[in-house]
Amino acid sequence: MKIIYIITGLYTGGAEVMLYKLLSRIDRERFNPVVISLMDRGIWGDRIATLGIPVYTIGIKEGKPKLANIWRLIHIVRQLQPDLIQGWMYHGNLAAQFARLFLFKQVSVLWNIRHSLYSLDLEKPRTTIIIKLSAQFSNSATKIIYNSQNSARQHEKSGYCIKKTCVIPNGFETDKFIPSDKAYLSVRSEFNIPENALLIGLIGRYHPIKDHFNFLQAAALLLKNYPNVQFVLAGNKVDWQNHILSELIHELGLVKQIHLLGERHDVPRLTAAFDIASSSSSGEGFPNVIGEAMSCGVPCVVTDVGDSAWIVSDTGKVVPPRDPEALANAWKALIDIGTEGREALGKAARQRVIECFSLDSVVDQYEVLYDNILTKKTKLKG
Repeated sequence: MKIIYIITGLYTGGAEVMLYKLLSRIDRERFNPVVISLMDRGIWGDRIATLGIPVYTIGIKEGKPKLANIWRLIHIVRQLQPDLIQGWMYHGNLAAQFARLFLFKQVSVLWNIRHSLYSLDLEKPRTTIIIKLSAQFSNSATKIIYNSQNSARQHEKSGYCIKKTCVIPNGFETDKFIPSDKAYLSVRSEFNIPENALLIGLIGRYHPIKDHFNFLQAAALLLKNYPNVQFVLAGNKVDWQNHILSELIHELGLVKQIHLLGERHDVPRLTAAFDIASSSSSGEGFPNVIGEAMSCGVPCVVTDVGDSAWIVSDTGKVVPPRDPEALANAWKALIDIGTEGREALGKAARQRVIECFSLDSVVDQYEVLYDNILTKKTKLKG
């Protein structure tokens, strides 16, 4: 079965990472994947290509497709003659639905939405238009795959076709994200963090919905009574060149306790070095970084948004969003139970990920869905 995956772009982000993970494990004897990026090749395009999977680019700039871009998309899809088209992210979904119109055969189109929808006010104006437009065409999709239960409910309330809903959670590489004493020590050595210091980490790109301000304000509160704590923040634009972040850190007097690392390519190693992992987001769908931390045996403190509470369950702490005091108090609770208490929670967290969210089980769900759609289509033809 030839499947075309049409994704908005292939730069760093949870959606791009999950596509790579899916393609790295999908049964290549049964499925022949091809990827089309509406923008450029990006970091993950290169990595997907190393899997032996063709990657095409359309070259759209700043979200403004030109006639040449549209024709290139149509030409590639018609040339490939897929059995199934899988959209990935909002723009990719609409592009998949559009490209389907130019095939001379019946082809099912699946959408994939990996985004929470708390308020359109938080979205870019063009993205808001795409979200609303997608709702109007959502009945045309064969299935709409959401990566979280919460995201599905939010989109359904915004007009997305309920009967097309299908939830497949993110999958985690439990053989890659593992507990590691070596990582614990090497990260501390790299950033001159004392071995006896507690390390609280947050991994995520700079975006208002990630609410780094909440994290930093909670850090300032915690340090009043727990001065032996340091904080690591990593992600795209989470660095000292980010003037908004750096100014806030200086204002709060956190310069000596905060490490801004920017985008990293050693996330498993970095995550395994944390004593506590955290998500301070005001909105989420299904946060990869939480499952990855749990897989590393690190207890988590998360805000009660998206599916975060469901993922963590009783292996960590859940607090209200936009509440620095609650976040700081949850950190205190995990600090106060000591090393043994945190290790016990970490072991329970890793076991939960293995049982409920392993990557292999998630890939199986995609493969079953693809098979079912193709089988149904074949029966209808017959």
